Order: sequence, then structure tokens, then C-alpha cells
Amino acid sequence: MAFSGDSSNHLFQLAVRFVNQTNRHIFLTGKAGTGKTTFLKYIRDNTFKKLAIVAPTGVAAINAGGVTLHSFFQLPHGSFLPVQQTGWNSNNSFNTPHTLLKNLRLNNDKKVLLQELELLIVDEVSMLRADLLDEIDCILRHVRKKQFEPFGGVQMLYIGDLFQLPPVVKNEEWEILRQQYRSPFFFDAQALQQNPPLYLELKKIYRQHEQEFISVLNNIRNNKTTQADLDLLNKHYLPGYESSGTESYITLTTHNAKADTINQVQLEKLAGDGIECKAEITGDFNERAYPADLILQLKERAQVMFIKNDKGESRRFYNGKIATISRIAGEEIYIRFEGDEHDMLLEKETWRNIRYQYNQEEDSIEEDEVGAFKQYPIRLAWAITIHKSQGLTFDKAIVDAGASFAPGQVYVALSRLTSLAGLVLYSRIQPSSIHTDERVIEFTRLEKEEDQLAQELQQQQKIFITRSLVQTFDWLKLAEGMEMLYESYETRQVPDKNHCVLWAKALLDTVLKQQEMAGKFSRQLEQLLPNAMQDGYQFLHQRVSAGSTYFLQAMDEMETSIKNHIAEIKVKPKAKKYVAALQQLNLLPQRKKQQLNQAVQITEGLVKGVNTSEILELVEQKRTEVINREQKETMEKKTAKPQKGDSNRISLQLFREGKSITEIAAIRELAPSTVESHLVSFIKTGEVDVKDVVPEHKVALILQTVEELNLPTPASSPVKEKLGEDFSWIEIKAVLSYREWLQVSKAAD
Repeated sequence: MAFSGDSSNHLFQLAVRFVNQTNRHIFLTGKAGTGKTTFLKYIRDNTFKKLAIVAPTGVAAINAGGVTLHSFFQLPHGSFLPVQQTGWNSNNSFNTPHTLLKNLRLNNDKKVLLQELELLIVDEVSMLRADLLDEIDCILRHVRKKQFEPFGGVQMLYIGDLFQLPPVVKNEEWEILRQQYRSPFFFDAQALQQNPPLYLELKKIYRQHEQEFISVLNNIRNNKTTQADLDLLNKHYLPGYESSGTESYITLTTHNAKADTINQVQLEKLAGDGIECKAEITGDFNERAYPADLILQLKERAQVMFIKNDKGESRRFYNGKIATISRIAGEEIYIRFEGDEHDMLLEKETWRNIRYQYNQEEDSIEEDEVGAFKQYPIRLAWAITIHKSQGLTFDKAIVDAGASFAPGQVYVALSRLTSLAGLVLYSRIQPSSIHTDERVIEFTRLEKEEDQLAQELQQQQKIFITRSLVQTFDWLKLAEGMEMLYESYETRQVPDKNHCVLWAKALLDTVLKQQEMAGKFSRQLEQLLPNAMQDGYQFLHQRVSAGSTYFLQAMDEMETSIKNHIAEIKVKPKAKKYVAALQQLNLLPQRKKQQLNQAVQITEGLVKGVNTSEILELVEQKRTEVINREQKETMEKKTAKPQKGDSNRISLQLFREGKSITEIAAIRELAPSTVESHLVSFIKTGEVDVKDVVPEHKVALILQTVEELNLPTPASSPVKEKLGEDFSWIEIKAVLSYREWLQVSKAAD
């Protein structure tokens, strides 16, 4: 799937292909303003893989449109030590694989979600500690039953900038963790030592355009700052500078208390009464994850900053854009941007708190909203902490950090700016204030040149194709689905239970035999694949085609067996839930058929010499079409209203098949009179002949009696009263329906 945005950003497009067309673990990074957030959103909207987005903190998770690592994996409190010996957890501050899995409490829905997961995106990974990543690896291997695959076979996409603020770990914890970890950074997790992620850095800078400024920022990142760089920055040293009310400067400082004080003092300086805007919170929304102020205090002429990008086409504002409250009219708040002549009506935004769940019917991971936070997407903006400024963009900023710069803070603060012209320093930047962790510098050396990345993409695409072919003949999901159905009869209440159990046992035995054969076929493929290119993939294509043909027939037979069983059982009472379970089961052979057909397409493409990118794009397109079709069909099912008289029509169908009323009643476990009433409802439509329900001589007598009574509206009771016990209520109703049909037919003629 080609990137439809900036076509000149080759690394962006390359990264998309690595995510969609390989199973390679990736670390996507880039300097401030290179489009990391844009990439995350693009992948979320343009991948066929079943994904979830997680982040280390609540606010980061909400802003990324995902959930926290702790809530997604239900991680316990405390640090993690990847050691097997017991005794570490005596004070409940450390977990080990043993204690983690022993105390892991995942319900079945969560287990299924983790088993179906294909891609896990970790945003703001610079804040993720190595031990927590190992904890995630441990859980995924365990739940997915793939102990020897990193993260249980889930593709990991890490997004973030390691040159920004580092992960937080307490000194006393680090004294113990350092025995297992070289650093607290995610890349030193033990799970990554044998399988480091592909280092992929976006280069095109959308925030800064001055080459001189870009060069200074690059040198700060790489611990290569020169005296000339410092001299250039310190030209902007203006201690005690106070901006005028029209200049829209924001102060970046190191502590929350100082930022809050600056904002409050500046707000109180403004004349007039202020207003309080309280956020609207619905459902479940953790207060530590509030993305905006719970109570926002505003006055006219207050300086504010947007904390969310405009979602409209006009893109009037972005995360970090400064504005001024121009007027407040009742409940309406208007803002104005510097240089603009017109006001803009401010509208509230909604942030969603979601949870992920697996939808078996659509074979997709869905977002389920569990809470929402609605507030104006602004905050007071005379000051903000450097930490909270990560990800924001400012045209003008006063950097007030004194001598308390922490590693990464200089870079974070300066890289928020679009140009040097908007910079004011309250204190000089000293060489000692600029320090990038050498372990981060060492990790960046994993970066490859663009031509090397292109070569690796081709290799990884081939590995992905190989893995896809082998997985096509993995019968585990089918076997588990049948086993679950078979075991469910122990507690399931179904009509004619013995018959259902025998049917399910026969089908399970068949699927298990298929699983054994598919396993042998997979092992043959694994032997063929390394040398498949020697004959132009001809033999591989022949084997895959033959195997697919055999198993496609097996899937057709399984699908037919399930459909026939559904048709047989749905006519009986209290079978609704059971039929729904069977319909879910029938999705498994349908999806396996899609995989088998895709496998043939892949090997056919290889034989024809089609390059791997084009083959995978075709497969991706076909899979997306299938997903879209399934989603459309599901939506149509959900919106379709239940048809009145469905039960009646089942009886009619059986009647047309030649079964008597007594036989239908026995099949459906209903009273014969109920079946008769079902059929009578179709006499007035002409779908059932009255003589099939009422003897011909009785039809004539009932019609004659109705005429003799000469009632304004024919009714059953007077007719029954005159004819007596020899005529049943259902017979009279049937003839009255027949009389109605005759009248309609004559009128139509």
C-alpha cells in the first residue's frame, strides 16, 4: 500500500512497507517535527494487521489513541527481574517470570485478544523501561504458547525519540536492576539482545527550515556541540526579558510549580472577571490520564495554547499553537491568532478512553469506548514545563532552565521552536548542560543507509512470504475451534443433544486428521523453501497448488457439514444460541479458504517473476477487500430487522418438502396445532392451499355457513357455535383466511 501523503518522503514509505509487508520488529524514530505521530496515525488507518496501540503513561496513551501498557497487559506494580530464582519478591517491589505468571489474571476475552494480536505499537518508547518490556515479552510468549519467539510472534513497532527525556527509575530500584540491565532504556531489554529492532529514522523535518538551526540541533543530539554552536545559541541570552502582550511568547521551565505560578500571576494581572470551564467526564477515565485541565480558568486577553491538532480540513491550529482569548460572550469563547484579523469560535474536543477487544465475527481487533473527557483543547500558555512540551511546536519561546538542565532537556526545549528567531534564553547554555547518554549514541549506530534498508526490506519480504505460506497450513485455530465446540456440550443445552454430540465428534476427528496432514505438508514446505528459487519456484507452486486444492475441498466439506447441521437444528426450539455458535465456527473454514487461495496467488506471482513488493501489495489489497466485505456484511446483518413470522416460514419450508403436520411438529418439538396455525397464516397469501389443511367437504360447509350468517365481519365464534364440535377452531380460521384470499384474487382480476 503506497503512502498517499508526501511522496518525496521515501523513508516514510519504506517504513510503511516494513510494517505492512514484513514481520520485522522496528524502532521508528526521528528528530522533533519529522512526522512520527503522523506515521502512527497512518499505520493505524492503513494496515490490515490486527493491532493495538500502547504507551507508558496515561496521557501519552490517550494522545496516541491507545491504552497504557499496564492496563493492556494487566501488569502488576513493581519492577521486573528476568531471572528464574525465587526469593526476589519478598518485599513485593520486584516481580520475576515465576511470580508474574503465577499471579497473572487474564480473562478469556483478554487471552483471545493477545492471541489474535499481530502488531503492537508502543508510542513514546523513550519513557519505556527495559524491565517492563521484558515483562511484556514474558506475558506474550506465555499466553500465545510460543516460548521461543520474541513477544510470542507479535510484530513490535516502537515509536519515539531517545534524545528526549529518559525513562524514570528510582535509585534503590536501579541498584538491583543494574545487575540484569546495562541501562534502563528499552533497547537494553533482554528480549532485544538477540533480536534488536530495525533502526529506522525519519529524516525530513517539517518543523524547522533554517539549516543553521537544524545543524545546531543535530550536534546537540549527537554530543558534537561546538563552541560556535554555543555562541550562536547564547546570542539569544536576554535575562529577565518580558514580552509584550502581543508577542505570544511561552516560557519553558523545569518544574510544574514554576509554570503554574507564572500562569496564575499572568492571569490575575488581566482585568475583569474570569470564567471556569469544567470538563465533562463520562464513563471510566482515570484522573492521571486527563489530557487537559479538569477546571480551565480563562479571561479575555489570556494567552492560551492548543493541546490538540485541528481535525478539520482547514487545519486552523496544531498542538502547541499560541492564541489569545479575544472575547467571551456568555458560553461562547472566541480566540485570535497572532497576525489574524478575525476571531475563531472555540469548540470543545473529546478524548476517548478505549479498551481493545477481539471481534471473532469480523476477525478484527476493535476499539470499545469506555469513557470520554470533553473540554476545550487549550491550556494557559504563558508557561509550560519542558517535559510537557514534548511533541509541541512553538514559534516563540523563553527557555528558563537555569543550571538545572537534565540530560535531554536542552534538546527538547530548543527543538520545540520553528526557528532561532523566536528563541529567548534566561540563562546561558553551558557545555556541561548538553549531554546525551552515550548508550543512546551507541544504539543509534544500528542505523543503516537507505540503500541497505531497501535490501533488507526485500529480504524481510521474502521471509514474510515464506512464513505466510507455512502459516497457511497451520490448522491449530480450526482444531481449537472444533475442540471448544465439542467440549461445550457438557454444559450447553441443545435440542437432540446426543445427535449433536455425535455430529461434532465426527467433524472434530476429521479436522484433527486434517491437522496432522497439514503439519506434514508444512514441514515439507519448510524444506522446499530455502532452495525454491533454483527452478523458478515451479515445484513450490505445484506443491502449494496441489495442497491448496486438497484442503480447499476439505474446507468446502466442513463448511457444508456445518451449514447442513445449522439447517437441521434451527427449526427446533431453544436453538438460537447454539446456531449462533455454529455460525461463528463456520467462519474458520471460510477464512482458511481465503488463506489457501492467497498462498496460490503468492507462488504464482513468484513463478511469474513478480517482485515481492508487488506480490505483497496484491495480497494486502485482496485481504483488505475481504475485510471490507465482511464488515459490510456484518453491518447489514446488524441493521437488518428480524423478519416477522420466521418461525412460521420454517414450518412452511418443511411442509413444502413433503412433511406432514405431525412430522413437522415432531421435528420442531411443537404441538401439531401450532404448526397448523403457522400454515394457516400462508393461506391468505396463496402460498398454502386450504385443502392441504382442511378436508374439501368441510371447506364447502364452512363457506356456506359464513354466507348464511351474513355477518358484517366474518368471525370464528359464530361459525363454530353453529357448526359444533365436528369442526375445529383452526379449520374455521383456515377457511376464513381462504375466503379472504378469494376476495382479494377476484378484486385483482
